[in-house]
Amino acid sequence: MLTGLFIPCFVDQLYPDTGFSMLKVLKHAAEKKHVHMEFGYNPEQTCCGQAAYNGGYWDEAKHLGEKVIRDFNNYAYVVGPSASCVAMIRNHYRKMFYNSALHNESNALSKKIFEFTDFLVTVMGMEDMGARFPATVTIHDACAAIRDYGLTHQPRRLLQNVKELKIVEMKDHDVCCGFGGTFSVKHEAISTAMAEQKVQHALDSNAAYIVSTESSCLMHLQGFIDKQGLPLKTIHIADLLAQGIN
Repeated sequence: MLTGLFIPCFVDQLYPDTGFSMLKVLKHAAEKKHVHMEFGYNPEQTCCGQAAYNGGYWDEAKHLGEKVIRDFNNYAYVVGPSASCVAMIRNHYRKMFYNSALHNESNALSKKIFEFTDFLVTVMGMEDMGARFPATVTIHDACAAIRDYGLTHQPRRLLQNVKELKIVEMKDHDVCCGFGGTFSVKHEAISTAMAEQKVQHALDSNAAYIVSTESSCLMHLQGFIDKQGLPLKTIHIADLLAQGIN
């Protein structure tokens, strides 16, 4: 089974280690399940077009989408470490390419592309990776992950099975962190205030880490944390699991 690795531009340019962590965990899961899986990475892949689409530049987004559809046409499954970007392809490509020359290809891709934790839990049936991570963490449920992609229990199922890991739920764990792509640029003051509120809730939980499926949210929060010199760290769930299975 050939599975394509969809590495969003945000991860590729700023957090490439998260992409390698995802691959490491997927290979480990395949070994534990005794399933033969091959993973492919198309180095020609680019942005899914979400930033342009959300900004109202639909023609530009469609141009990028055409390339994404062709780049991942030959895989049985496609997996990415961002529910936000995967949701763009799953849900919004159907609108962009409805009744077009790529109508069928777009629908086919939307059915076989999965966010990383959803793929592990739902497709592979993996909840216990045999990982160990001695720390207290709290979870940030990103807006796009829960509202656009529909991610629910999958990240927690994986984290609940990590040995020596304690999960504490912070207040308003499913409230926006303030990033929102260009929102954080256009509305800097509001964005910063939202980050401050989210970080304070995490501090109140006495967690050492904020865990999420979204690198963009974590970058936003870590920037505020570093600026204020606070005793808190952020970590992508793929990085946590990869470190835990060493």
